[in-house]
Amino acid sequence: MKSRTDNSIRNLIFAMAGQGLGILISLVSRLVFVKTLSSEYLGLSGLFTNILTILSLTELGFVTAMSYQLYKPISENDNEKIKSLIQFYKKVYISIAIIITILGLIALPFYKLLMNEVPNIPNLDLIYLLFVLNTSASYLFSHKRLLIIGDQQRYIATVYRYSFFFMLNVVQIVILLLTKNYILFLAVQIMMTLAENILLNRKADKMYPFLKDKNVEKINKKDYKEIILNVKAMFYHKFGGVVLNSTDNIVISKVLGLIQVGLYSNYILILTALKNIVTQIFSSVIASIGNLQVDGNKNKMTDIFKKTFFADYMIHIISSICLICLFNPFISLWLGKKYLLNTISVYTIAINYYLFGMRRTCMSFREATGNYDKDKYSPVIEAVINIFTSILLAKYLGIAGVVLGTIISCLLTNFWWEPYVITKKSLTINLKDYFAMYFKYTIIGILIASVIIFINNFIPCNNWLWLILKFMSVITLSIAIFIIVYRKDKNYIFYKDIIRKKIFKKL
Repeated sequence: MKSRTDNSIRNLIFAMAGQGLGILISLVSRLVFVKTLSSEYLGLSGLFTNILTILSLTELGFVTAMSYQLYKPISENDNEKIKSLIQFYKKVYISIAIIITILGLIALPFYKLLMNEVPNIPNLDLIYLLFVLNTSASYLFSHKRLLIIGDQQRYIATVYRYSFFFMLNVVQIVILLLTKNYILFLAVQIMMTLAENILLNRKADKMYPFLKDKNVEKINKKDYKEIILNVKAMFYHKFGGVVLNSTDNIVISKVLGLIQVGLYSNYILILTALKNIVTQIFSSVIASIGNLQVDGNKNKMTDIFKKTFFADYMIHIISSICLICLFNPFISLWLGKKYLLNTISVYTIAINYYLFGMRRTCMSFREATGNYDKDKYSPVIEAVINIFTSILLAKYLGIAGVVLGTIISCLLTNFWWEPYVITKKSLTINLKDYFAMYFKYTIIGILIASVIIFINNFIPCNNWLWLILKFMSVITLSIAIFIIVYRKDKNYIFYKDIIRKKIFKKL
């Protein structure tokens, strides 16, 4: 039987490989997109994606709450309970798909109100409906994915996810080059989404043959009540997260126009790819944390929290430095200078990325330990502040103002409330200890960033070779300085030993 560390490392290796392949094909696909279709299509895609994300609020946080519910029966090999839960999840997923479709149809007459100017793009309503159908399709035949992930076998879901993602992008590139047909481009996405879910469903049946058993008991009242309780709490987190992360394009579209949404979406594509890599890292260990929670060892939980937080910090400060140094040079070489945002916007995007990233550890532990109810109102407060500040600042600072509104809302709410809940309920350290650790890391990180950004200003970036050299200098300098600063830190030593003994050995 593999250890939690082995499972986490295996999940991580597959996630990183898949994400790397996904990023490469996404960049090629976006390049073909901007060369074959107008910037307004980019803006339209970003706007519709955000609208459908908001409609997905109907999911109410069921997915996260249900994932948590699986940890205990998996650890106890309680197949009967797993069958009951999976059957219940299937019904929930089908209901979500139906509700999203209905809400999408209701919103059809109103989506144009969110545009500064309605673009001259044919078949707008059909394009919108295809976005609705793709979102609904993502919930069909996907309920067994939760069991694979909860059983610390995320790498299997990752293989399916990125294999189909790669195929989808290749087909879409061919469609754009041959036909420039955006409707066909979207229709293929729906088919691939369904195909991935169906085949992964079949894989789950092979891995867990008991799932094919027709004799399935209904979920018991105790489990049902616990799921509903967690869902009620998770709804607030879901609502806050959706408003926080999915209204920027809507605000930009209404205040600044669709073309600005298109420019911003190119940066968000890269940022999302980067976030997905980090999400995969943390998702690879969430099931292990949840499994550890079942053991009830608070001291060990605290030790894992500190180690995870150190990795969180190291990953996000280095990647934030990369964003500041490389964002605009990369966009310029990739798409052209007309797609660039100003320096203030780049800095605000990087700062917001860092602040959100440093919350990852607390959010991962909340998700794994089921502490949804204790901070359920803070995401709603954060979302309300974000909407008002983003709209107000967008008028004066443009895209930088929209992102700055998100930063302000975070600092006023979840920046301090999330760690308060986790430290109080699940760990042996208090809030003061947490922030002492947080600010110590951040101050050192700022000093490291200042040195690297200063040095990088002297490196030109006129072609791809110089960009690669610029990237290598940022990574090499960052790692070298981190090793010098943290060479005696026990958390650093822990990861150094894992890399040397576990990963290199396996490779």
